[in-house]
Amino acid sequence: MTSESKTVVVVGHGMVGHRFVQAMRDRDTDNTWNVVVVCEESDPAYDRVGLSSYVGAWERDSLALAGNTYPGDANVTTYLAETVTAIDRDRRRVMTSVGREIGYDALVLATGSYPFVPPVPGHDHPRCFVYRTLDDLDGIRAAAEKAGPGAVGVVVGGGLLGLEAANALKLMGMVPHVVEFAPRLMPMQVDDGGGAVLEKLVTDLGLVVHTGVGTAQIADGDDADLRVTLSDDSHIDAALVVFSAGVRPRDQLARDAGLAVGERGGVLVDASCVTDDASIYAIGEVAAVDGRCYGLVAPGYSTAEVVADRLLGGQGTFPGADMSTKLKLLGVDVASFGDAMGTTENALEIVYHDPVSGRYAKVVVSDDATTLLGGILVGDASAYAMLKPMVGREIPGDPAALIAPEGAAGGVGLDALPDDVEICSCNGVSKGTICSAIAEGACDIAAIKGCTSAGTTCGGCVPSIKSLLEASGVELSKSLCEHFAQSRAELFEVISVTGIRTFSELIERYGTGQGCEICKPTVASILASTSSDHILSGEQAALQDTNDHFLANLQKNGSYSVVPRMPGGEVTPEQLIVIGEIARDFGLYTKITGGQRIDLFGARVDQLPEIWRRLVDAGMESGQAYGKSLRTVKSCVGSTWCRYGVGDSVGMAVFLENRYRGLRSPHKIKFGVSGCARECAEARGKDVGVIATEHGWNLYVAGNGGQSPKHAQLLASGVDDDTLVAYIDRYLMFYIRTADRLQRTAPWLESLEGGLDHLKSVVCDDSLGLAAELEAAMQAHVAGYQDEWAAVLADEEKLKRFVSFVNAPEVPDPTIRFGHTERKVPVLLDLPTVRPDAATHAETVRQSETMKEGAPT
Repeated sequence: MTSESKTVVVVGHGMVGHRFVQAMRDRDTDNTWNVVVVCEESDPAYDRVGLSSYVGAWERDSLALAGNTYPGDANVTTYLAETVTAIDRDRRRVMTSVGREIGYDALVLATGSYPFVPPVPGHDHPRCFVYRTLDDLDGIRAAAEKAGPGAVGVVVGGGLLGLEAANALKLMGMVPHVVEFAPRLMPMQVDDGGGAVLEKLVTDLGLVVHTGVGTAQIADGDDADLRVTLSDDSHIDAALVVFSAGVRPRDQLARDAGLAVGERGGVLVDASCVTDDASIYAIGEVAAVDGRCYGLVAPGYSTAEVVADRLLGGQGTFPGADMSTKLKLLGVDVASFGDAMGTTENALEIVYHDPVSGRYAKVVVSDDATTLLGGILVGDASAYAMLKPMVGREIPGDPAALIAPEGAAGGVGLDALPDDVEICSCNGVSKGTICSAIAEGACDIAAIKGCTSAGTTCGGCVPSIKSLLEASGVELSKSLCEHFAQSRAELFEVISVTGIRTFSELIERYGTGQGCEICKPTVASILASTSSDHILSGEQAALQDTNDHFLANLQKNGSYSVVPRMPGGEVTPEQLIVIGEIARDFGLYTKITGGQRIDLFGARVDQLPEIWRRLVDAGMESGQAYGKSLRTVKSCVGSTWCRYGVGDSVGMAVFLENRYRGLRSPHKIKFGVSGCARECAEARGKDVGVIATEHGWNLYVAGNGGQSPKHAQLLASGVDDDTLVAYIDRYLMFYIRTADRLQRTAPWLESLEGGLDHLKSVVCDDSLGLAAELEAAMQAHVAGYQDEWAAVLADEEKLKRFVSFVNAPEVPDPTIRFGHTERKVPVLLDLPTVRPDAATHAETVRQSETMKEGAPT
């Protein structure tokens, strides 16, 4: 920053305020502006659109927007939990709630909006809430938990925000009642036909809907409930009330400073987003651009970009707003775009309504049926990605084909759209830009995201990108390798149906050639997943990679590691003593792994049987750290020891690890079980995460650490032990059946058609009718489980393969030594700390310098 630097103060740090700061810092390469952000919330910018995802997880960081603390950027200063209370326009200064004064050269108002609470008698009752911030949800959560599962919650307002709030209450275990004054739900987005379908769909999912009535009074009722009286004199007894009846621009600060406001509120700005004070701008929901406020994120982002451009010398103007919306509420797809209500003169409406499947679709076209003007989709919004870019353009064919059921003749695809239509509205990426990237060699989704930014924000355009790839002639092959034209999932079905149990028969009947390092271990994994045969039995032994071939992890100096299973992290004192004696007798380096086990490094192949004989005699099993299978079930101490624990996490972790041990899968699987929401077992970073609550277990799926860490997603909440196990059985077997080779659960779920909602329907609702079959397959695995090392020790033929060198099977050649791996003694040894037998510990570390330090993952 130079002495000529100027200061822009940003009032508010929501999604739009953050977008403005990012735009300024990305473009201000000369550091001519110093940015000061004043945020009244204690949390920096977070995803307010995704507020409902906070429910169940209750992790604020999971909603944090990327880079919201601007780490390492000396040109950005952020003040949290502080409010701007006044603007001195003459002195160009703002005053804050803590007495701070900040001077500005430019001031950007990003104060957003506030929830509208109708002046109903009793609206200020302590158990009446609004639905706007993380703090609001924490308050609702506390009231819901006090009321207990099955309690009634009333949501006043049946629009977008109201249904979001109702969804949140349902996730908290409540029975939501939605009160909407209009004759239908979502009156601003859908028509009567769409509203009727939507009401039936959400009613089937457990909501109670009251339309065409208002809220007349809220008062204390019987049995500690609130009594909500409606305008038709009916009443609802409820534990709490959530007002979600719309928002109003938060413009009081501007009003107090004498800035012009619009007739319906909002700070009045022109197309450059400047107010009647040339040094003050307004962006987002508080900005009334030419008198109109926009309540969606996309127009707000546009205003942020305009102001950033203007402050850096550009001539940007507000391009207008796309008010199209697409969302999924309680698992129900809803979308509207363009002139959805058919207000254009002489417009024609074409409607498709299937009450059996719960699908409603309408397109609005010009009077000559050649131009698409808008539309509504309820129940199935898959056509949204294709229809939205076509608004205002000529329809290539029969307009009825636009909403024809899938598979009907004459459908319209993206290939019919001109190149200048916008495919990714979040980042303004056109079809032509994407097609050009494909022509230049971007041949998969990841490559297109990298070079165009399309699909990197909300992800709603990813199906369209995939369609463009296919339409451009890019072959998205599903072949496992050159020897099998089938995908892994297809080969799984072939093996399951035909009963084939050898690779040679499979490749003879369904493949070509001799096989390779891709298909052999993949088929070996499928064979292991579909039976309890030992992986070193018969022909299967030759298919395994090095680790599975010797049932141990190969280290970089040629030695192997040994990892006994410790279910849930439990181990007896006697077993610890045996592990210590083995490490001493064989000169092994020992390390506690991240999965709560002990790893022993440095064993030769010929030593493995004797090491495992002693471990098996001590009651320990193979931890299968070498296989693509269940690795560990990590747990905290839970209610057994912890004063915060609400569930027996150790007991559940031990049960789950013993149930799924030895389960072969497309990739390694890790579990975590936490006894409370403090989450000490890091369950939400695992393929399967289980967290205890006062209402039962919350089940999270498809998370992982590693190179591309992913948070697990909530699949079910408040379930009992039996339901939890049934859901995990189905989820794991469905993954094993359908995932690609070496595909972890997180990318598998991302690639799954329908994503988490489809997975929920399969696992929780049994939409495919597979629940019994998947559970039976898992039960067959459980019944047939055998410890792989115990089986080896009991089989002389299998033991014959554990020799260091095939030409010296009896005695290891003393002239052969493993290479050394240099490793510094840990810094911890230099600290002034007290430990038992420090000299022995230091000697053990010195001896371990020849061993590989990292534990298998």
